Amino acid sequence: MPVQLRFNTGLAGEQYVTRELWRQASLDRCPLHPRGGCGFAKHGTYARKSPSGTYIARWYCPLGHQTFSLLPDHLAARFPGTLSEIEQVVAAAERASSVEACADELRPDPVSLPSAIRWVRRRLCLVYPLLPIVVAMVPQHLQGCTPTIEAMHERLVAESAADSVASLKTDSALERLRDLLSSHLAALSHPLGFRHRRRSGGGLRPGLQQHKGPDPPRAAA
Repeated sequence: MPVQLRFNTGLAGEQYVTRELWRQASLDRCPLHPRGGCGFAKHGTYARKSPSGTYIARWYCPLGHQTFSLLPDHLAARFPGTLSEIEQVVAAAERASSVEACADELRPDPVSLPSAIRWVRRRLCLVYPLLPIVVAMVPQHLQGCTPTIEAMHERLVAESAADSVASLKTDSALERLRDLLSSHLAALSHPLGFRHRRRSGGGLRPGLQQHKGPDPPRAAA
């Protein structure tokens, strides 16, 4: 069971902060105990470093000793920043002659080139394994599309703009994919989906609790 769940605001990312939309987030039932009786309740918020001023609403299940949070569509899951920012880095890498050239172009002073290369490659390693998977999952939207960010951006953003009933208007392919694949996010890895990363041996990494912010102590036995 993912500890992060989708919060579909239907609005652009910057409005999430300016309108403090985390205050409107609601989670009526405990994902672990949908019939109730577990003491499920609102558990405040935690802050994201980027974008500045971003807070995430959180709930706590005392019986399951588990927190759950609602993540808005523009934010990357289990990764700093936004999906759009990650997408821009991957797109820049696709246009560049090499990863090194891309890192050299994007790195801020005084970051060293080796550090910038690692920064770019980390994002590429997260996104590229997802692309052929999502192409196969939504053939009605991506049939015949090359599994690259630039090709998918061109297809999905144009489709979003032309769709009068689309639940999310966005200029980000990854945000559009989170909307289209909303029922499969638990099976997709971050930064797009909410699945926990796995060890090379296939087992889940230890500790399913969120690492952001403190949790209440466990009830005495």
